[in-house]
Amino acid sequence: MELAFKVTSAMKNVPMHYCPGCTHGIVHRMVAEVLDELNIRERAVGVAPVGCAVLIYNYLNNDFMEAPHGRAPALATGAKRARPDLIVYTYQGDGDLASIGFNEIFHAANRGEKITVIFINNGIYGMTGGQMAPTTLPNQVTTTTPEGRDVGQTGYPVSVSEALATQTTPGFIVRCSSHDGIHQVQTKKLIRQAFQYQVDNRCFSLVEVLSTCPTNWGMTPQQSMDHVRDTTMQHYKLGILKSPEGE
Repeated sequence: MELAFKVTSAMKNVPMHYCPGCTHGIVHRMVAEVLDELNIRERAVGVAPVGCAVLIYNYLNNDFMEAPHGRAPALATGAKRARPDLIVYTYQGDGDLASIGFNEIFHAANRGEKITVIFINNGIYGMTGGQMAPTTLPNQVTTTTPEGRDVGQTGYPVSVSEALATQTTPGFIVRCSSHDGIHQVQTKKLIRQAFQYQVDNRCFSLVEVLSTCPTNWGMTPQQSMDHVRDTTMQHYKLGILKSPEGE
């Protein structure tokens, strides 16, 4: 009998705390599988800042460090420069990375730090109550924009990947989605490529993953998946925005 699926050893067999329909757990599994497939789990160090995934160390079976809000790239930079043999990655949400941490991620990319960044974009502050984030879509309802985001007052959503892709320093910048099986397969391939660039000591990598937040969006899990497909992806276009192969 041919084995169709095997649980990766990089994932702990414990219940998760995420809301039904949240895709954090799916992306956790992708990262764990890639660490095992590339045989780098034993030298991998993850950095988790404040956000819904602050407890990621409970689920992935590799070493972790906790960072202050938005400061994961700085902590990852220190770890990688002190121990270049390590595989260092951050796992950050959009409220963390695109707001208080934007300066950190922008300069880490500009310096070409040899780290891997998994950037989860669900367009909202998930852990702290559903407030508007820098990535919140125009007219999107949040607890701080009950009538929808007014771009005349708050500006348009921040496109992190596009901003990083404008820099001269070589890097791997991609945007993908986790809302259905087809896109999840592609997302895992891109996550694997991002880690491979670090294994090869090539460049800074950031994988932006469009995700869901059914609880704070006020939707069912299925509605939230449909929302990513029909609305989020229309604003945040998928694809490879920058690759070291094109430098």
